[in-house]
Formats: sequence, structure tokens, C-alpha cells
Amino acid sequence: MLAAVAPRPVAPFDLDSWSRERLNQVERALEAWITADAPQGVDHGAPAALVEAMRYSVLDGGKRLRPLLVLAAHEAVAADGHGCPAAALRAACAVELIHAYSLVHDDMPCMDNDVLRRGKPTVHVQFGEASALLAGDALQALAFEFLTPQDDSVPCTVQARLCGLLARAAGSAGMAGGQAIDLASVGLPLTENQLREMHQLKTGALLQGSVVMGAHCAAPSAQALKGLEAYGAAIGLAFQVVDDILDVTADSATLGKTAGKDADNDKPTYVSLMGLAASQAYAAQLLQQALDALHASGLADTRALQALAGMVVHRAS
Repeated sequence: MLAAVAPRPVAPFDLDSWSRERLNQVERALEAWITADAPQGVDHGAPAALVEAMRYSVLDGGKRLRPLLVLAAHEAVAADGHGCPAAALRAACAVELIHAYSLVHDDMPCMDNDVLRRGKPTVHVQFGEASALLAGDALQALAFEFLTPQDDSVPCTVQARLCGLLARAAGSAGMAGGQAIDLASVGLPLTENQLREMHQLKTGALLQGSVVMGAHCAAPSAQALKGLEAYGAAIGLAFQVVDDILDVTADSATLGKTAGKDADNDKPTYVSLMGLAASQAYAAQLLQQALDALHASGLADTRALQALAGMVVHRAS
């Protein structure tokens, strides 16, 4: 465990301006890359109806936290060495596709059976269950296609490393495994350690993976990588703690999804286990751990990552 140290003072940082510029890049890339057009040398493109469901799942909605973490980590490491902006943009889009596919599947009747996501009907409500299932499958596959461009823009070694990191973050030892534990835990009393393990996989693995993928789009030192891994773990867990808090303190219009679903479904949460005040204190503790980890990373400028950690803990939706 990294020793707790006070974060060093930093110059003012405009997160809104920084985020807006990078989100524009991500949105333009997603808009251009999720299409029904056939790749060069292929006779047929993707079915238009399937692509429509995919685009509905991804475009025009969401906080895009994971892409921002990729880009912020890349910039923090690249400032001290050689970065690959093309790899970082592709990784940013890829993690958002994995996140989107997970939401499409999570919302289906066989899982959480939710009807509202990002302020609009969920994909299975809009397009039907079969189309939603296929759209999620296609988004998952497209994420790895994004990471493996057929030109020289991303070195093959970086492509391979990013694919491995994303697969582990999304698979049975990551997001999918955490969702399996979540489904098996409905109505069961969990200890704090069990709840932490579930959320470190279900939510935290992809958030931490986003940070680490961004770092590997440059050339991180061992010290920087250790610090960023610890930072990603802290904000990954903090995100879920705050999600549990918002589920009982915010309304559906603010959240863009159905509020109170965890309690209605008898799911274990930090609030049900620790209480609201203790959960809020724990989120603040995790924020401090994230800031301490950035200090320990030795990176010269981590202002974007610091600001994103604050956004995770202090967000209203």
C-alpha cells in the first residue's frame, strides 16, 4: 500500500475547458467510426438496423469518464516521455464501447430489467431484446477493432498491450466477473470486504483499466505506473460508493436512470451496509487516497487526473 502523503500544490486547472476539448475529439471519432460502411476490401458492411442500435447505445449521452481518464493518464505520462496520441484516442473510444455494451446488457430483463438510461429508453425497450443483445455483442467486438488499426498509426506492441489490458478489465476477472457476483448477491448480506471485492471488479476494473491503458499509450516508469494503478483503484471504488449514495439521495431525472433500483431489488450497497454518513466519509477517504497516489507517481503534471477524481466524488449524477 502506498504511504499517505499530502498532495502537492498545483496551479489552477480548468476541468470544463480541458474536458470539452477532449470530449469533442472522442465524440467526433465515435460518430465517424460507428457506421454501417464496409471496411476497405470487404463487400458488405454491417446491417443498418444493428448499427442504429449501436449508435443509440453510445452517442449523445453519458459522462465519458473512462475516455477522459485514458486521455488524462496519457497526457500525464507523455509529458515526461514519448506518447502516442492516436493510440490514446482509440483506447479512449474503446473503453467507452465496452462501458456502453455493459450497460446495454445490464439493463436487459435477464439482468437489472431497467427501462431508463442516460435520460432515454434503454436499448431493449427501444429496439427489442434480441437487437439489444446483438448491439452489445457488436460494441464489444468493435472496441478491439478500434485498438488494432490496419495502418502504422499505433505500434503493434502497443496494440497488443492495450488489447490485453482491456480484455482483463472487461472479462471474468474484471467487469463481467463483478456483475456475476452482483447477480448472485441479491438478497444476501455481504461483509464490507465482499462488497468491496464485487465493486472492484464490476465497476473499478474498467475505470482502473482506463487509467493504465492511457499510461501505456506512452512510456510510463515503474514508479508512475504503480502510482496510476493505485489512483485508478481508488477512484474506481469511489465511483461505486458515490453511485450507491446517489441511488438514495437523487431522483431519476437527475440521474438519467431509475433511482432507488438497488433498494427495490434488495441489492447490497455501501449505504445499506455502512449507512449514508459513513459512505460519504468513505468516498472522501478514497478521494484522498487517489490524490496521494498521484503524488507518489512522481509525474510532473497530474492536474487533470486530480480534477477528474474530484469530479467522481462530488458529482450529482
